[in-house]
Amino acid sequence: MKNVFEKAFTLLIGNDSTVPSFKISKKRPFRELTLRELIQLESQIGAKLFGPIPPGNRREFFNEDQKNWIWHEERKGSNGKTTAVTTRYEVHPEGILKVQEGSLYHYIKGEELQNLSIAVEMYHERVMREIYKRDPQSGKLIK
Repeated sequence: MKNVFEKAFTLLIGNDSTVPSFKISKKRPFRELTLRELIQLESQIGAKLFGPIPPGNRREFFNEDQKNWIWHEERKGSNGKTTAVTTRYEVHPEGILKVQEGSLYHYIKGEELQNLSIAVEMYHERVMREIYKRDPQSGKLIK
């Protein structure tokens, strides 16, 4: 089980030398994207992995760093109040620790672990192709 996660996270994190330098046009001259801007772009893709986002709601799913995944969801209730839940999945040698405010921290297993693993793979595939224009398997630039 450990090897599956090591492979998935190695694919996601990759080697810093394979990360291209990106520029975006707001006005001339071009400027490089900040790390936060890249995370926001990745989060937009991650949010869509779990189906459509209802109007008035907000969802984020992204890789914060080598050891942390963030799931954040804000839902507007029928009473008009917004409730927010943020879950951090921390990668540890023993497994994936689920950290949520107001809940006991625990290592995920079974279906939840399998679902996170699938989400991580889908995230990697789409982020590499859509943002970094790279083949997810080889890391080579897509022409």
